[in-house]
Amino acid sequence: MHAYTRALVAAAAYALVSGRKVAGVYDHAGGRHLRIAAEARDGHVQGYDGDRAVRFGGSLPELRDVGVGTAIHMTVDGATVRGFDRGAAGHFTGEVTDGTVQLYVHAEGVWYAFGIQSV
Repeated sequence: MHAYTRALVAAAAYALVSGRKVAGVYDHAGGRHLRIAAEARDGHVQGYDGDRAVRFGGSLPELRDVGVGTAIHMTVDGATVRGFDRGAAGHFTGEVTDGTVQLYVHAEGVWYAFGIQSV
């Protein structure tokens, strides 16, 4: 799973679970702030990746990264998200807590942490 896809999934997951708008994402693995914004309402996500200048979003369970045309299948159950990145052909699981998203990429066997700036 690409680093930018992980960040988009984290932003979408946070917006869906918390109901708050995402104003930025800090990628702990990459050690940098990302200009990603997202908001969600009734299972619909719209977002913008300012670093790549592309939009992402859609209605659950299918989200799309317009920049690379990748589809992401994602479901939400409480504070847990699960899904499949069709571009990388891999599953992921995530946990959303106050200001943080932990994302586990099954094919890599690695947890990734994202700090979320919300408004």
